[in-house]
Order: sequence, then C-alpha cells, then structure tokens
Amino acid sequence: MSDSVDRVIVWGTGYVGKRVIAEIVDHPHFELAGVIVSDPDKDGRDVGDLCGIDPLGITATTDVEAALALDADAVAYYGPTAERARENIENMAKALRAGKDVVSTSMTNFVWWPTADRWMLEPMEQACTEGGTSCFTSGIDPGFANDLLPMTLMGVCGRVERVTASEILDYATYTGDYEPMGYGKPAEFRALLEIPEILIMAWGGTVPMMAAAMEVELDDITTTYDKWVTPERIEFQNGVLEPDTVAAVHFTINGMLNGEARIVLEHVNRITNDVAPEWPRGRIAENDVYRVDIEGSPTIRQETILRDADGDPVAGGCLATGMRALNAIPAVRAAAPGMLTALDLPLIAGRGAIR
Repeated sequence: MSDSVDRVIVWGTGYVGKRVIAEIVDHPHFELAGVIVSDPDKDGRDVGDLCGIDPLGITATTDVEAALALDADAVAYYGPTAERARENIENMAKALRAGKDVVSTSMTNFVWWPTADRWMLEPMEQACTEGGTSCFTSGIDPGFANDLLPMTLMGVCGRVERVTASEILDYATYTGDYEPMGYGKPAEFRALLEIPEILIMAWGGTVPMMAAAMEVELDDITTTYDKWVTPERIEFQNGVLEPDTVAAVHFTINGMLNGEARIVLEHVNRITNDVAPEWPRGRIAENDVYRVDIEGSPTIRQETILRDADGDPVAGGCLATGMRALNAIPAVRAAAPGMLTALDLPLIAGRGAIR
C-alpha cells in the first residue's frame, strides 16, 4: 500500500464540508492543510470548533489568496449549489490557477461537463490550462448513485433493455428552496423544474454519460413531471403544506432510442413518507434509498441506503457525497490536466478507509 499523503485545503464548512473534515483528521492518506470559509463570523476560529470536534490548531480563513498559497496538493470544494454558479466557478478557477487540483460537489453541471454551458466551462478549462491542473465534480444525484453504480452493474450484463436509476427520498428535512419543485403550490402552478430544458440541465447529465459509456447514440432526451396533491394540511420539520397543494413530485429524464426510454433517471420525492402511497418506494427501506433496476440479461435489482452513525439519511448521504470527491484526489492528481468525469478515473476503492 502507498504511504503517500495528500495535503488538502477544504473550501466550505457547511453540511458536507464539516463532515469530511472530521474524517480527514485521523485519515492515514489525507492531511488537512487549511480551510477556507466565506462567513466572516467563522474567520479565525479553530476548524475543530466549527466542525463540532476537538480543536485542531488550524484556523479557518476568508483570505482565499493566503490559503491557496499554502503547501497543499488539492482543494476539496464544498461550496454552494449551482444556483450560485458564477461564485463557484470563480472560486474553483482561482484554486486551479494556483496549481491546486480540485474535487468538488457543488457544480453538478460538471458531473458530465461535455453538456455544460460554454460560459460555465470556458473559465474552468482556461484555469486548468494555466495551472496545469485537473477538476473532478461528483455528487449523489447527479453523481455516483446514477453514474458509477448503474455503469458498474451494466458491466456484468450481456444485454440491457432498460436501466433506471432512482432517487426515492423524504424531502421533509430538505433545507433548500422547495419552490423550484413546486412543493406547497397548487397543481396548476408550473414549477421551474417542469421546464424540460431546465430539468435536463440540472439533473440530466448522467443520462448522456451512461450512453457514452455504453457507446450508444441517443435519439433524444425527454422528461416527465407528475405531482401529488395533498387533501389535508401537512405539518413537517421545515414548514406546513396547506390542503390542495403539491406534497410530492415524480419526474423522469429519459434517454430515448428507437422510440423507447432505455436510460432513465427517476426521482420520487415526498414531503413526509406518508404521501403519494401509490408511487414507487424502496424495497429494503421504504424511503431514503437510491435504486438501480436493470432489465436485461441478467436482470438486476440493487438498492443503496446511506445513513450516518445515528441513522440519519441526510447526513449519511452528504458524507458519502463528500467522501467520493475526497477519495478521488489521488486519481485526479495523476490525471492529465483538464476537466474530468467518472469515466476518466480508475476504480476508487477508498484507500486507507479500513484501519
């Protein structure tokens, strides 16, 4: 086993970043070189304090230039979502130009970067060229649950008639903006994600990635978007849904070939587990699962359940998201400069995880 250690700057101490930092502390192959934050109230505070662990003797900083000047091999960027795309691109490009390879969970448009808008991609490509560096972005969905897992399983098939990668989640604890999905709105309200082009841009990147991996040229990518309206008032952790408003959504992004959906990305997202009882559920656990169904030879049913030590699916999923990016650092460092996808990387087995 390699004894090499990658020195990492973690950018962001939000829900994902602070959990990854706690894993780095005693990891044999990663060393925390520095931590960048955007909140002035976090500036100068011990990183351990920010992450709810013992003091580390490393202080968080808002001074990006000073942090990027540190002796480090890579930046693990756990910034905001793609809703703040320009900020994310500017930050990651700075790190790349500073000679630091970047792994990220923020800009999921880059999970399959060939379909990203040019205004997003060009600054990143230029920064990789200037810094001689590489950038890899992953997540759960888009990310490993609907690219790595289904592609691995298709690797044991002789023929695939249809592959479906599903997210089945209870959104009651979701802390983001509910409006783009239409939760809490009347059924006739057209949510942002009902617009096919926006839904495909936000979540659809792994459909053409799987097609590329299978050497299939799709005829088209289509979408469906269904809503479930609650007949009664629902009180949940983050708010209230009134009667006759949307409490669950079920959408698909479909890679079409010869008039049939052959590569399907599916979401079944509920506000509480009780709603939309007729819609798909997990087989092992009813909700909070990621599933892959392959119709072919052989037919395959696979289900992934992510939980933290306390059984929390949100914390478990976020930790897995962050660690997928962190564990990719050695492979990203070894790759040629440029933007990378999961298809450009070797098997990442979690070096040093068993100890």
